[in-house]
Amino acid sequence: MTELTNADIFDENPSDGEMELEERASLRRVAGLSTELQDVTEVEYRQLRLERVVLVGVWTEGTAAQSEASLAELARLAETAGSEVLEGIVQRRQNPDPATYIGSGKVRELFDIVVATGADTVICDGELSPGQLRQLEAKVKVKVIDRTALILDIFAQHAQSREGKAQVELAQLQYLIPRLRGWGDALSRQGGGGGANGGVGLRGPGETKLETDRRRIAKRVSKLRREIAAMDIIRETKRGRRVTNEVPSVAIVGYTNAGKSSLLNAITGAGVLVDDSLFATLDPTTRRSATPDGRTYTLTDTVGFVRKLPHQLVDAFQSTIEEAADADLLVHVVDGSDPAPEDQVNAVRQVLADITKKRTEPLPPELLVINKADAADELALARLRHLMPGAVEISARTGAGVLELAEIIAARLPRPEAVVEVVVPYTRGELVSRAHADGEVLEEEHTPEGTRLRVRVHPDLAAALHTFEINGSPL
Repeated sequence: MTELTNADIFDENPSDGEMELEERASLRRVAGLSTELQDVTEVEYRQLRLERVVLVGVWTEGTAAQSEASLAELARLAETAGSEVLEGIVQRRQNPDPATYIGSGKVRELFDIVVATGADTVICDGELSPGQLRQLEAKVKVKVIDRTALILDIFAQHAQSREGKAQVELAQLQYLIPRLRGWGDALSRQGGGGGANGGVGLRGPGETKLETDRRRIAKRVSKLRREIAAMDIIRETKRGRRVTNEVPSVAIVGYTNAGKSSLLNAITGAGVLVDDSLFATLDPTTRRSATPDGRTYTLTDTVGFVRKLPHQLVDAFQSTIEEAADADLLVHVVDGSDPAPEDQVNAVRQVLADITKKRTEPLPPELLVINKADAADELALARLRHLMPGAVEISARTGAGVLELAEIIAARLPRPEAVVEVVVPYTRGELVSRAHADGEVLEEEHTPEGTRLRVRVHPDLAAALHTFEINGSPL
């Protein structure tokens, strides 16, 4: 556990997380930019510039409270992307309308709301097909996007590392390919083939602008996949070193904005970005920590999950999220102040199950951690204790319960297997250092012959210490 000193508290130099937060705040979208549809002649790949939005949801299953919670989450996503939410409507249907997502009567009501509020964008709480997107846009006369495009836009704003940016771009292109469309004559305009559209330098096999864009995007997707695969090799190499050194690993998983980064900072003092917004963390952060008894382990903060996480993002971030599945322990952080935390737990478990369904190894053991206990009322905490027996209650913001959590993590981590008693000569101090770093020192004494240790170690270190064992055999 890292303790903060007065020098840390009053340090005038901001941490990396604080600087990143300031950078994001300075790049908020500028109000007043027009986003009205224009008659363009290029294949449309519109950058999202959300301003004043109306939300639309279709309630097909679950309770009314769950439907309202989903729309409230969509509002938070829209605000995270930099927009102002004006109004939201929900329609109760057995299935979304195949033509316009909502029924014709609701489309007219939506059009009236858009005109009355002056909204320039409609966001639907689901993934729209290309046909639904096109027809709904034609009827409401403003830009229409779906939940998937909104989440992809947030990811694009928040990605910082080279790998994160490549993963987000790959997900965006996978989403874009089936939705490529042209305006006016662009659907049939030829880039070759002679005739009226030909001419000097343009004769040859005809290809529409749409086909050209699809081909270029396919080439870009292939290149991104190669780049991400190369980055995966680097990550696997680093992870392989930790496995070789038998350093236990802990992965922090959970719903977006549950407080995973705050917990990482509380345990390790990492100083990573903490922001009360959705998907503040996209790039995994790994920090070294130590148990109260001195054993070293790594703690990794992962990307947050959300209901209806776009499958394009799951595919693009699969290798990153799989790192959590290879950990020795999953610390599953739950927002105790959320109205329906059990839905968050189920959503996280579902995403992990989808990613690891092809794996033969089971998921690592899970430790549920109820965060933001200081912001939850006692009745809600009592309900969570009943729903999640064995969960640990903490507040990463105030530090309450973090020490107890560190002790529980230490107890859940795998321990070295062999207990040996050795006398290590003072000329072999590196073995004593390894025993402290990679093993669990039970007893230590300095004698004239050398350092006497009784230590629990892994087999490889036990073999290195074998020469110095007392009586030549482990206890």
